[in-house]
Amino acid sequence: MSRIGKKPVEIPKGVKVKLNGDILTSSGSLGKISKKIPEGIIIDLTDSLIYVKLKDNNPDFEKYTGLTRTIVANAVNGVAQGFSKDLEIIGVGYKAEVKNRNLILNLGFSHQVNFIIPEGINIAVDKNTLLKISGYDKELVGLVASRIRGLRKPEPYKGKGIKYSNEVIRRKVGKASGK
Repeated sequence: MSRIGKKPVEIPKGVKVKLNGDILTSSGSLGKISKKIPEGIIIDLTDSLIYVKLKDNNPDFEKYTGLTRTIVANAVNGVAQGFSKDLEIIGVGYKAEVKNRNLILNLGFSHQVNFIIPEGINIAVDKNTLLKISGYDKELVGLVASRIRGLRKPEPYKGKGIKYSNEVIRRKVGKASGK
């Protein structure tokens, strides 16, 4: 079994975890998440800890223990604390604003880009160029952040586009003028 899969998941105060067949449901102050557990994995639920174990010590499912433990930990911690990703918009005239669950982006195209914010996700815009995407489902937060970034990926020559706040863009030298 993987080293990560052997670690127990601590259940924070205020979070309720239920196991119904192969569906693990965690609910807390931020929301409710349900995750399906793979068929070769058993979840052992105690008062304050969750253990991920192999069913019948089948080596075919050994590779899923670490993944399942991480998914369970993200579900449990997400409803208690939440997750967030920060994006920066770089470029002259590039800006963003939120109106009625829609993110409206001006990204240098001839038209505005409307991005519908999914349920369970909050987007805050600061100074028209900084986006903070937050929610209780880590998978959904990452998916929304990558889709927004994909609308205008940062280019290496001028650095214009949407990038993660901790992302480093390797810059290239432009064309040199010939004589």
